Amino acid sequence: MSKTVYFIVGPTGIGKTYLSKLIADLVPLEIVSADSRQIYRYMDIGTAKPDVEFRKKVPHHFIDICNPDDYYSAGLFGKEARMVIDQIFSKGKIPLVVGGSGFYIKALVDGIFDLEVRDQEIRKRLENELNQLGLPALYERLKKIDPSYAQKIAKNDRQRILRALEVYYVTEKPFSYFHQQKTTPASFKAIFWGLIMERQKLYEQINQRVQLMLDQGLVDEVVRLLNMGFSPQLNALNTVGYKEVIAYLENKISYSEMVDLIKRNTRRYAKRQLTWFKADPRIQWSQINDHNDLERLADKIKNTLIKTG
Repeated sequence: MSKTVYFIVGPTGIGKTYLSKLIADLVPLEIVSADSRQIYRYMDIGTAKPDVEFRKKVPHHFIDICNPDDYYSAGLFGKEARMVIDQIFSKGKIPLVVGGSGFYIKALVDGIFDLEVRDQEIRKRLENELNQLGLPALYERLKKIDPSYAQKIAKNDRQRILRALEVYYVTEKPFSYFHQQKTTPASFKAIFWGLIMERQKLYEQINQRVQLMLDQGLVDEVVRLLNMGFSPQLNALNTVGYKEVIAYLENKISYSEMVDLIKRNTRRYAKRQLTWFKADPRIQWSQINDHNDLERLADKIKNTLIKTG
């Protein structure tokens, strides 16, 4: 079997999981989830994890691998997913990577420099400064320390700002210095299929999906997470769907405002995903209008897998 790994990428809510189900019915494969939130246990509804029946039928990797307060990174995913892919090959099966986390996919295919530097005392100090001074002050500090990296990230990206400052205070070198270090691309060949949809139709699907999550009990899921002792300040919970529900539970916004914000922020996230993936010339794009298009694409992909696998 030639070492070729297949990828299904695209924005949230477009049908990646449904397509992977169709393909799994046609060829023997195992799925590697490239979703930076599906790695967390107890976060099921808000991350739209594949249903349990599908996961029993077809092996899935990198779903429910850590708790919301555990550290995990794209760099770790890149290293561990390469090992998992080798194991899938050794079973004579086809690895299919499915997800919309562009940085995870980049780490897997192209490699990124993952710095194993952490200091709990410095991190705690930075968290205290964040609470006292606010995120804009820490971002301004980062701009002075590491203007190159600060320019690449959003000024409200709490996780990356704190991480860059932590690395600087531990190593006395800017984060951008380490990003310039040599990375190792994967040894396999990567074939990418990207799903794209007329924007208004995608936004309608996203709105419907958000409503379905709420009907399935998203608010109750967040209440359970908080009752388990997970801090609302965690990076895992400071994401679309969870942060808005937390704001509602803290009486900062009304229920209708919460719903509107989740829909709006999910649409914005989908737009950012598309911007990321459209910059990659390796992706073969397929226009999706309905389930029939996904079924036709699944059949096309099946033929490719049989031919090259």
